[in-house]
Formats: sequence, structure tokens, C-alpha cells
Amino acid sequence: MANPSPGNSITLRVAAPSSFSATSELAAAVGAAGAAITALDVTESHHETLVVDVTCNTTDDDHANRVKDALNALDGVTVQHVSDRTFLMHLGGKLEVVPKVALRNRDDLSRAYTPGVARVCLAIAEDPAAARNLTVKRNTIAVVTDGSAVLGLGNIGPAAALPVMEGKAALFKQFANVDAWPVCLDTQDTEEIIMIVKALAPVYGGVNLEDIAAPRCFEIENRLRAELDIPVFHDDQHGTAIVTLAALTNALRVVDKKLPEVRIVVSGVGAAGSAIIQLLKAQGAQHIVAAGRSGAIHAGGEYSDEHRGWIAANTNEEGFSGTLHEALKGADVFIGVSAPHVIGEEQVASMAENAIVFAMANPTPEIDPVIAAKYATVVATGRSDFPNQINNVLAFPGFFRGLLDAGASDIIPEMLVAAAEAIANRVADDELNASYIIPSVFDPHVAADVASAVAAAAHAATASSATASANAGSTATADAAFATA
Repeated sequence: MANPSPGNSITLRVAAPSSFSATSELAAAVGAAGAAITALDVTESHHETLVVDVTCNTTDDDHANRVKDALNALDGVTVQHVSDRTFLMHLGGKLEVVPKVALRNRDDLSRAYTPGVARVCLAIAEDPAAARNLTVKRNTIAVVTDGSAVLGLGNIGPAAALPVMEGKAALFKQFANVDAWPVCLDTQDTEEIIMIVKALAPVYGGVNLEDIAAPRCFEIENRLRAELDIPVFHDDQHGTAIVTLAALTNALRVVDKKLPEVRIVVSGVGAAGSAIIQLLKAQGAQHIVAAGRSGAIHAGGEYSDEHRGWIAANTNEEGFSGTLHEALKGADVFIGVSAPHVIGEEQVASMAENAIVFAMANPTPEIDPVIAAKYATVVATGRSDFPNQINNVLAFPGFFRGLLDAGASDIIPEMLVAAAEAIANRVADDELNASYIIPSVFDPHVAADVASAVAAAAHAATASSATASANAGSTATADAAFATA
């Protein structure tokens, strides 16, 4: 049975007989029903009854009903109302637009809007680059999805994806003061998505692609990066890869192993898996086997998309062609970005000594982390209710903060590595242990450190490009002088 989760939190308003033992009896009944109490508040007190709000975490709707029934079964107790706290949080949406300037009188209105705004419009018409300083473009990004690959929910469409994109935008603001807005598109046609995002681009300083199914997401990202002058970041690829590299860097420190030496098995070769493999390879990983539904990707196989083809050509140097379960025998690291319960206790037990297991499928991981921890030294998941949560929120807010601060127009591998190093370095040597390889998503320094690292990488790349151009110019001048002479 799944563990109670804050994602299934409910508040039950309960009327109970007035007595000193009333609240303890309510708590005992909730606990016996398998829920986890998080709050118990007496809201009304009368001479014969108490009204108590009982807040608890459950596993699902059926479990919530069982908790309600358990309370109603108590003598003299009536459940008056059940509130789903998650739905209440989403009521009316999670975002709003708030003006940054006060409009107190006609003078303010004349400068914010007509007639004064015309002067600003004309300044931008004369110099389009001025839009970055004189409009929301300076600090605003679009969170773009087609709803085709949402969390662990699959192809649920743009309207159903909107709560996730709202949440993403809220995280951008909370952690890095980046203004983000959901752009959920009612099309899953590659060309239409590219066309629409290009048409919207003048408003935004960057684009965060989210929950778009592979392999379509790869072409959309590549085309937009080539055709836009603002950075385009696919969080399901690069955000996941950044945080995975950060976590693995520290996990390897815990078990005293080196990245070029360990055997790594990756389950899942979609957007996240492909990006993780590429970043690990760039950092020196030598022994990677990636597995999809039909088994290991290998050079002898035939693959319809270029990303699986790249994986086949650049990993699995021994040509292993077996199953995921067989690949895990003797492996040092398992990285799962695939589906629930694809490995079991036997497979983790077959791994090398001091193994590392990253079971990151959400909301249900590839293996129960409690079971994995019986055999693996370091276990991490994508969930917030276990230690070592590998969560993209550690990366994307600070990453875009750095891009916007640097005025970057593109994303380069050095930025991804710099962000991963910044996250890993937030865990000090005296803090590092098997249950703490990655900082908390609420660490107030993470986003700022990532932003600084990304901005520094952007500035370094600009300086290097300028030096190369200057050198090329000097060489051309010298060649021309030589030809003239």
C-alpha cells in the first residue's frame, strides 16, 4: 500500500461529544484507519459538543472515504464536511497579474498609458533591443506545453496540463523572482507549435518547454533554438539532467567511486534519459547502458529516432543486448526516468557493493525506495516524502534567473555543468551523507548560486567568442596586408 502523502491531504470537520478525551479518540481513529494526522484544531466549543477540524494525509480518494467512515463510526461523532486541501489550493488558479507601478492619478495614467506610452513604443520601434529594458520581456518567460506528456499522467491535453504549468510559474517566482506565464497550446503538431511560439516570442525573454512528448520535443527545441534570439530550455531534458548530475556527483563522493569508472544503467530513453546520458558522457562517464521497453540500446539494433541512434553509437561499448534486469547485475548506479515498478528487490540485490539507486519516476518510482535501501547505499527519488529528492526546482528557477541576468540568447553545455556544480556544492563536506546528497528545494541559496554560475558561464562564452572574433579579424587583416605587400 502506498504511503499517505501531502498530495492527498484532507480536512474533516467533525462534531463530537464535548469531553477531555474527544480529540485523542478522533486522532486514534484516524491513525487506525492508516492516515497521518498533520493538524487537529478545535474550531467551536459548546456545552455538549465540540467541532474539530482534523487534517490528515491519505493515499487516495478511497482512503479518504475510509477515514471518514472510521470517524462516523465513533459513538456520537458526525463528519460534517470533508475538504480536499489540494483542490482548495488550486481553486481559482495559482497565479495573478499585479502591476509593478502605481496608477494613483491622471499624471500616473498619462505616463503608464496614453499619451506618454507612445514615446516608449516609438523608442522600441527604432531600436527593438530596447524592449528588453522597457517591457516585461526583461524578466518574463513562457512555460510552453501541448499537454502530451504531463508528469506521470501522459497525454492529458492542454487544459488538464494547466495546473502543472501554473505551479511551474509559481515556483519560478517563489525561488528566483522570474515572472513566468503558462502557455498551453491546443495542438500537438510540431510545425504549429514552432510557429506559435515564434509568434509569441517578442513578449518573452526566454522559453521553458515542458511536458511535450518525445521525440517531437527534440525537434521543437532544436528548431526554436535555431530560429529565436532568446534562450529555449527544455526542462524535462536539461533540468532533469542538471539535478541528476548534481546528485550523482555527491552520491559518488559518499560511496568513494569515480564517474569514469562506475557502471551506470539508465532506464528510460525519452527526453530526460537522453539528456542525462549526454551530460554524464560529457562529464566523463565511460560505462553506460541505457534500456527502453524492449531492452538495452546497443549498436547492433535498429532505431527510428536520432536520439536512440546517438545512444546506441555512444554508449554500451560491450554491445550488451539483454534486458534491464540483466543489465543491473554488477552495476554501480541505476538511474530511472521511466515507469513505476520496473525493477524489484532481486535486481537491486544483484548490483555492485555500495550501489546507488535513483528511482525518479513520478509519482510512483521504479522501485519502492524503502525496499531499494535494503541493498543500495544511496537511494534517491523524485518524491518529497523521502530523503534525497531529485527535483528540477533546484535547477530551472536559478537557471533562468542567470540567463535573464546575463541577457543570454542561447544555452550551452557549460551552463548545464556550472548549474550542476553549483547545486552539488550547496552540500558541504560535513553535511554529506547517504541520506543527504542534494540540498533542499527550500535552501534559499540554491537559486542564487545557480543563477551566478549560469551567468558567469554565459559571460565567459561571450568573452571567448569576442576574443575569437578579434583574433580572426586580426588574422584577416594580416593576411590582407601580406597579400598587398
